[in-house]
Amino acid sequence: MFNILLAIIYLAFISLGLPDALLGSAWPAMYHDFDVSVSYAGIISMIVAFGTIISSLQSDRLTKKFGTGKITAFSVLLTAIALFGFSTAQSFWMLCLWAIPYGLGAGSVDASINNYVAIHYASRHMSWLHAFWGIGASIGPVIMGSVLSSGDSWNRGYLYIASFQILLTVILLFSLPLWKSSQIPGNSKRASREPLSLKTILKIPGAKASMITFFCYCALEQTTGLWASSYLVLFKHVPKETAAAFAGLFFIGIAFGRILSGFLTMRFNDKQMIRMGLTTLLIGIIALLLPFGNILSIIGLIFIGLGCAPIYPSVIHATPDYFGVENSQAMIGAQMAFAYIGTCLMPPLFGVIANTISVGLLPVFLLILLIIMYRMHEKMLKNIKQEVSISSN
Repeated sequence: MFNILLAIIYLAFISLGLPDALLGSAWPAMYHDFDVSVSYAGIISMIVAFGTIISSLQSDRLTKKFGTGKITAFSVLLTAIALFGFSTAQSFWMLCLWAIPYGLGAGSVDASINNYVAIHYASRHMSWLHAFWGIGASIGPVIMGSVLSSGDSWNRGYLYIASFQILLTVILLFSLPLWKSSQIPGNSKRASREPLSLKTILKIPGAKASMITFFCYCALEQTTGLWASSYLVLFKHVPKETAAAFAGLFFIGIAFGRILSGFLTMRFNDKQMIRMGLTTLLIGIIALLLPFGNILSIIGLIFIGLGCAPIYPSVIHATPDYFGVENSQAMIGAQMAFAYIGTCLMPPLFGVIANTISVGLLPVFLLILLIIMYRMHEKMLKNIKQEVSISSN
């Protein structure tokens, strides 16, 4: 039964990724239909992100009340409804309206499943599950591209993805007996307390440093993904078509790196995996920074992707061990919220820097985020060690 549930969770992670890159692949066709500026995609993304932040912060309260299985099923259903709404939208304001349930559904399911996996499964599964998310994120644009190439409208692409989410909802509903939250270690402690507020969470030793670590990681990943191609074209003078392919190597590095990380976790613990990721990131950023030709830039992007790969899943998987199982759902929800804030704020901030100063500052920007991330991760470990030492005395 445990293995059947794990297979369903893997399927859920694919579904989590399916809609994530859909807007970007469909928007060139969508904004013409709605007669809006191409920049309006940012409005949709911000609404989705805002909803995700809210639901992530509420994940502890909701999961405590309803359980991981029900929250996952309902969140996927909410996402399916939102995607179906996208497929029927006739105006831009309707897209904005449907973006609200999409964001609310995405945040809850992300935080709840990540916490469940962190508690119940080995670290390798966390890495492989996030690799499966990447597979889903890759399949979404392929489906949309196939639909548009066949002469159909983008609406049908959203309809196909919504149909898959509805099918997954049915599977999740039938799997509810398998989600045995009563077997979670420390569940009795969690059940006996009130849901933690953000203010209370931030008072936990090491929590603030953990949040900033997540903020910096997602800021670095998203900024690289958004601006790598522009950096290669405008600063390294790489042809546009070639730059697009080179920038894709970053995402390939993440996907391959997470598959590889799953095997490495059989030998190394989460702390070691995070430090290896940070070191690999440093090598990649330095390679991107050095003025020795385009080949080194390609190598740099691959290494940045490989460096990103183990950090996110390893930090999440370590959360129950570092902060206690009874606090892990609240902690992971807050971590997700800070991650999405970093995703929202930092790529646009670098856009301002690129526009007013130079896009050539991308490696410097990434290096600053990396340094802060490293310092915050080490500070988190130090605070947790001190707390353990005090508690044992």
